[in-house]
Amino acid sequence: MAVEVIVEYRGDLLCSCVHGPSASSFITDAPVDNQGLGRHFSPTDLVGTALASCILTIMGIIARRDGVDISGTQALVRKEMAASPLRRIGRLELVISFPAGRNFSPEFLRKLENAAATCPVKQSLHPDVQLDISFRTLQT
Repeated sequence: MAVEVIVEYRGDLLCSCVHGPSASSFITDAPVDNQGLGRHFSPTDLVGTALASCILTIMGIIARRDGVDISGTQALVRKEMAASPLRRIGRLELVISFPAGRNFSPEFLRKLENAAATCPVKQSLHPDVQLDISFRTLQT
């Protein structure tokens, strides 16, 4: 099934993005280190954001199937750009944090880690992008 998104250049390095099925929208801006003002997510910020939300969504599907509540789980994304030979995303680091007090079985944690490793966005990234994904439990 195809999904349409309309992206319009608004000038001043801003683009408006409208999701066809829901009509929800957001603005992107060029980052400060690439002639922009950094007022909104940059396109490359969205790649890291897409990876994190995809991983959490796939983990949520596994958790729902297994009857386990993982709500409150967070992903912190750190994006590093590479400049050579072309400007591109060089590294994405994700720290997935489970809420304090959740005691998941080792088997269930392996399922979640496998979900993270096989999410569609991760599978779509270029192999030159270094990915570091770690898991931890938040402290109370």
